[in-house]
Amino acid sequence: MDKLDEIVIKGLKVFAYHGVNPEEKRNGQNFIFDLRIYADLSLPRKTDGVSDTIDYSKAVHTVIKTATEKSYNLIEKVADRVAEQLLADFADIARVDVLVKKPQAPIEADFDYVAVEIVKTQSRGP
Repeated sequence: MDKLDEIVIKGLKVFAYHGVNPEEKRNGQNFIFDLRIYADLSLPRKTDGVSDTIDYSKAVHTVIKTATEKSYNLIEKVADRVAEQLLADFADIARVDVLVKKPQAPIEADFDYVAVEIVKTQSRGP
């Protein structure tokens, strides 16, 4: 297989209600998503047609919808659900890397953010 092309979406802020502590679920906070979407983009490079590529706007909508429709304890679960949903919504995605940053994690320390990265590949049937 040839090297896959990448679509990168960085710094997508989503306000959601994930966390172990009751106040996180009650008050919510910003989560920041960085995505690397791997796909064969040779056709859209030739046609210059949005219908031939992975629509970034729709991918962003998938992330926002998935991250906000349910509350989870762990960002590990949030990242996993987002990755799974992107693969389900876009058959042309071969692999997706989802990094979820939690800059306001309830930790008594000075830090930029805590994060979890999940890497998933498209499962192809026989």
